[in-house]
Formats: sequence, C-alpha cells, structure tokens
Amino acid sequence: MSTCLSLPESQSTRASLSLVQRSRRAGPAESPAALPILHRYFDALFAAHGEQHWWRSRSPFEIIVGAILVQNTAWTNATRAIANLRTARLLTPTGIAKVPQAKLARLVRPSGYFRQKALKLKAFARFLRDHYRGSLKTMFRTPTAQLREQLLRVHGIGPETADSILLYAGNHPVFVVDAYTRRILERHGLAHGKESYEGVRGLFEQSLPNDPKLFNEFHALIVHTGKHHCWSRAPLCSTCALRPFLPRPVDGSR
Repeated sequence: MSTCLSLPESQSTRASLSLVQRSRRAGPAESPAALPILHRYFDALFAAHGEQHWWRSRSPFEIIVGAILVQNTAWTNATRAIANLRTARLLTPTGIAKVPQAKLARLVRPSGYFRQKALKLKAFARFLRDHYRGSLKTMFRTPTAQLREQLLRVHGIGPETADSILLYAGNHPVFVVDAYTRRILERHGLAHGKESYEGVRGLFEQSLPNDPKLFNEFHALIVHTGKHHCWSRAPLCSTCALRPFLPRPVDGSR
C-alpha cells in the first residue's frame, strides 16, 4: 500500500489494506487472467475518496431485499420500497412469506417492476424456508460456491444479485460486477466488452486478496467513481482519481 494513503479508522478496512500489502509482498497472482494493476486502482480510489461505509448498518435480510429491489432501478427508488416494508413490519423472511402477493406488490411499487419483484421476494423467502428452515445464519454457513449455485437457481436472482447477497449480507469473498465496473475496465483497456460476467468477476478475484472487506470497499469505490466521474456520456475525467491510468483520452470527456 502506498505510504501516502491515509488509513481509515475502521479496523475492518485496515485489515483489508493489510491484506493488499501482504499480497504484494508475495507477488502477483499466478493466474494469467490476473491484473495486478488493480491494486493501484484501489489505492488511488481509496486515497481520493476514503471509506464508503456501504450497507453496514442494515440487517442481512434488509440487504437481501435491497439487492432484489434495486434491480433495474435507482437505489433511491429501492429505499422507498424498503421503507414501505419496514413501516408494514414485513422486513423479515416470515413477513415476506405470509403477506398476500398483491399487498406485497403494492408496497414495493416504488422500486418499479413491482409485480415481478414481489414474486422474487416470495421466491427467496420460500428458498430460505425450504432449504435452511428460515435461518439466514445457517444459509450463510454454506460454502460460498455451493450457496452461490443455489441462489442462482432461485427465481429472479442473477449473478449480480447473488453476489451482492453473498458479499454484503453474508460476508462471503465474492466480487460484485455491475455496469460501472465494466465501463471503467473498458475505458482503461482492461476489458473489451465481450467478457462474461464470470470473466470480469474472475479478474478481480484472481488479482486481489480473497477478502470480503476489500471486495466490499473496492466495489463501493467503483460505484462512487461511476456516479461522479465515469459517466456513460461526457465523463468527468479531469478530476477522476483514475485519470493517470487512462491509456488515451476518452471521447467527449471533460
């Protein structure tokens, strides 16, 4: 880790940064798909923006509900739907399982695609009941690869949602890939747009220490960069912490 980096007060993030340091001393990952430069990307983003404090105050089940409701919408819309569920005292697996389908759809309407999302929430509640007797603690004790495969078989849970559940609710070491991640990699010449979700996820997991706290922080920093600098049109490259890594100017950038 660069000596100019101001370490945060959080013990969890200090542990993550220490893991990056140890990984560097041990040398880059052996996989040919690894990108050791991602260490430097993390350094630059963390030095510029600091710790992001993502999803740490919410219950695991609320995080899972949020991961489903945020699909194809802005987080502000998902939070309105979550607030409705909280007010109705339904932010529990049992509450979601027992509430009538039509009422659940009305409550999550602010998140868009509300009928489909109500079905997805019901499907997850059934999965949790049928496989783990309603216990999230038991579910998250399942090995990562096995649980990920199970989640991907649940109606409405794709790779990004499954990985968000694993990382943010279950503290499993998986990296979440979203549109911001792909955009940054492609603009920096680290991806070409044809990679699968699993391929992009593998780039991060093979290039960095296998630590959920680090994956959490890195993904949050990428989202911050995507929202404030790496826009799809006319990106604000001039003040972006990753500007030194750009191989060439981005068309329309400022």
